Amino acid sequence: MATSTYMTFLMHKDKTAESADEWKKLLDITEFPDLGGEPEMLDTTTLSDKMRTYIPGIQDLEGMTFAANYDHEKYLALKALENKEQDYAVWFGGTENTGGLPPTPTGSEGKFSFSGQLSVYVTGGAVNEVRGMSISIAPSTVISEE
Repeated sequence: MATSTYMTFLMHKDKTAESADEWKKLLDITEFPDLGGEPEMLDTTTLSDKMRTYIPGIQDLEGMTFAANYDHEKYLALKALENKEQDYAVWFGGTENTGGLPPTPTGSEGKFSFSGQLSVYVTGGAVNEVRGMSISIAPSTVISEE
C-alpha cells in the first residue's frame, strides 16, 4: 500500500543536553533525501567470462540534503549545530492535533536514525517564491531502521 509524505519529520537528539535520550522535531521540512543508496559494484570478471560479473560492495551514501522554508530563528538554531556530531532521524507518521496545531511526530510508520554533522545555508529565490534553506547532514554512521 502506498503512503503519503505527509507527516514526515526531521528529528534531532542533542547529545550534550540534559534530555540526551529525547528526540525532538528539528524543524518542518519540505523535502527529504534517499535514506540509503546502492552498493558499489565490485568487478569479479575473469578472462573466461563472456560478460562482466559483479558482487555488491560497500553501500554508497553521500551527504543527506533536506529542504525547508526559511525561518530566521530556525536558521540561527541550525547554524549553532554546525560542525557538531549529533544524532538525527527521519520519522514517518504522526498524530493529528486539533485547533490547527501541527501533527505530533510518532514514527509509527518508520524511524531511520543516524549520526552526523549538519550544515545549513539559504537557497536562492525568484519572483513569487517562498524563501528556502538547505540543510545538509554528512552521515558518520549507517542509517538504522527501527
